[in-house]
Amino acid sequence: MLDLGYYTSEALTLLHSLIGIPSVSREEDAAADFLQNYIEETGIMTGRSGNNIWCISPMFDVNRPTILLNSHIDTVRPVNGWRKQPFTPKVENGKLYGLGSNDAGASVVSLFQVYRYLSSTEQSYNLIFLASCEEEVSGKNGIESVLPQLPPITLGVVGEPTEMRPAIAEKGLMVLDVTARGRAGHAARNEGENAIYKVLDDIEWFRSYQFPKQSSLLGPVKMSVTQINAGTQHNVIPDICTFVVDIRSNEFYSNEELFKEITSHISCEAKARSFRLNSSRIDIDHPFVRKAITLGKEPFGSPTLSDQALMPFPSVKIGPGKSSRSHTADEYIMLNEIEEAIGTYIAILDGLQL
Repeated sequence: MLDLGYYTSEALTLLHSLIGIPSVSREEDAAADFLQNYIEETGIMTGRSGNNIWCISPMFDVNRPTILLNSHIDTVRPVNGWRKQPFTPKVENGKLYGLGSNDAGASVVSLFQVYRYLSSTEQSYNLIFLASCEEEVSGKNGIESVLPQLPPITLGVVGEPTEMRPAIAEKGLMVLDVTARGRAGHAARNEGENAIYKVLDDIEWFRSYQFPKQSSLLGPVKMSVTQINAGTQHNVIPDICTFVVDIRSNEFYSNEELFKEITSHISCEAKARSFRLNSSRIDIDHPFVRKAITLGKEPFGSPTLSDQALMPFPSVKIGPGKSSRSHTADEYIMLNEIEEAIGTYIAILDGLQL
């Protein structure tokens, strides 16, 4: 029988410890060491690759589908404005403050306790728990490096702060570096070729163009020019101008498709930093989503990126906390949100048929 109070207490104790160990992206060694030791002290065997830690249910059967429970141990760097100590966990008025408490420490500790409980029960699926690194920077040493080492996955459950509502679609990301080349000259004379003027039409195109396929969950593809750089001094015609475009895709376009369409419209040279981070969507009739709906959890589309973008299998993003608290000063998680999360995860997953 589920003792929710016990698993909640265990989760909170672990979260206190993790908050106290700085684990900024690509600097997660100490947190990974601690978490691996903690898991093994509970009697569970672990696997490790870099700073990614996982465990596989002991009754693993290759003939069964496999569910991955995943969240990340890395955090962003503390932003300005913290009034509390970001690496000192503190409970006040039912809130646990600390960097990474909301994004995504609460999901990590909740999902691990869910794994502990469910892996000791008879289910129709296999279970894998994975605490991954480098999520905040979409690093190649994070989940992308681990998935090939794991058994084939049927469904990914990604712990991120969604107030325990299932995000059944997520926007992707592509960043473009765009360059125009002109010819330098003296600004006082009618000479040179101004590279800044060459980008104006393309910037206006990015500002105003609408891709025709719009999503009921994610809306349109969103393109934003976020950085621009040109010139060396006031009296020199700039011979080069560069700008950066942040592109958030919906599920109807791959990043490669968007890039092909974009380059057919603009005159400047464009280079994509990566095509890796595509949009994702799971069917609203998927058994996991249907069961969440029966519990009163309303599906939605998420504008924020997660490791879902690197999962080549169906996945759903769902976890305790609010996205609006992420990457903010005095980040916190409500204590009762962790208890609710563990109970909700188990209510959905216990007896789930894929």
